[in-house]
Amino acid sequence: MQIISLFAGAGGLDLGFKKAGFNTIWANEYDKEIWETFEKNFSNTKLDRRSIINIPSEDIPQTLGLIGGPPCQSWSEAGKSRGIDDDRGQLFFEFIRVLRDKKPLFFLAENVSGMLGSRHREALENIKNHFIDSGYNLSFELLNAKDYGVAQDRKRIFFVGFRKDLNIEFKFPQKFVKKQFLSDVIDNLKDNVISAKEKNYTNASECKIDNHEYMIGGFSSMFMSRNRVRGWDEPSFTIQAGGRHAPLHPQAPKMELVAKDKRRFVEGSEDLYRRLSIRECARVQSFPDEYKFYYSKLSAGYKMVGNAVPPDLAYILAKEIIENLKDKIG
Repeated sequence: MQIISLFAGAGGLDLGFKKAGFNTIWANEYDKEIWETFEKNFSNTKLDRRSIINIPSEDIPQTLGLIGGPPCQSWSEAGKSRGIDDDRGQLFFEFIRVLRDKKPLFFLAENVSGMLGSRHREALENIKNHFIDSGYNLSFELLNAKDYGVAQDRKRIFFVGFRKDLNIEFKFPQKFVKKQFLSDVIDNLKDNVISAKEKNYTNASECKIDNHEYMIGGFSSMFMSRNRVRGWDEPSFTIQAGGRHAPLHPQAPKMELVAKDKRRFVEGSEDLYRRLSIRECARVQSFPDEYKFYYSKLSAGYKMVGNAVPPDLAYILAKEIIENLKDKIG
């Protein structure tokens, strides 16, 4: 069950597909801060480090499937929302270019919910039509990771397509009844965390648990405009790619509202307010502890974890894809 992976990042999608029985034989990632993490966790996968723009399709192997998450910042509500007009938005068409040239049995692409914004409606319909015109039956859905066994409110959109000659209409899995909360995934990490070194350099091997270190430094007025604490009996806020905006640890009380768009830490409890560590963020994202992230500054670690697709959600989708394919490929 060989697949290829574009915009692979730290490998969240690949890890979930691997658990379901797929094998990523070739992947592409252009961000040099990610290379070591991907290569050490996927030692049998060939990682092409070039920009996808400079990779001709003939350099990419033929496989059963294509997965990936084209860069999403240009669609994000938190960014400038330039969408398809941004150079990164254009990279979506590189994904489609590879799809058309390699014609795998299926594809899966993930992106942020900001893509659904009214200003992007025309661009989104254009992308959908490109998938369909490429010869695929397209299924499209907004999913929240918390509905599929992940301890996190994380809304992302997924495009899944099967080649038309297979006559498969993909149906997204039903939501789970049982939910996961912060207490389920990070409770046993609360006593052995350490703060980053000066200027947020890593403690590396000094961490008692790999990557169990948190970013230090002040909190911006934007960060302090909203409550950033979820309780132990709640799913986490979305794990973002920026460490300075990491959710706060549930050991702290909820932040107090003192004025419009202005909150503060509860007096007398200030020492309880710290960002989730990189390992805690990875747990919330459903990465196993043996999946180690390599970086010199913590900002790169948070970026890798925050940009990833939760592996457990990827696994649920990959299992459904295999179920659809089993009668077609034996």
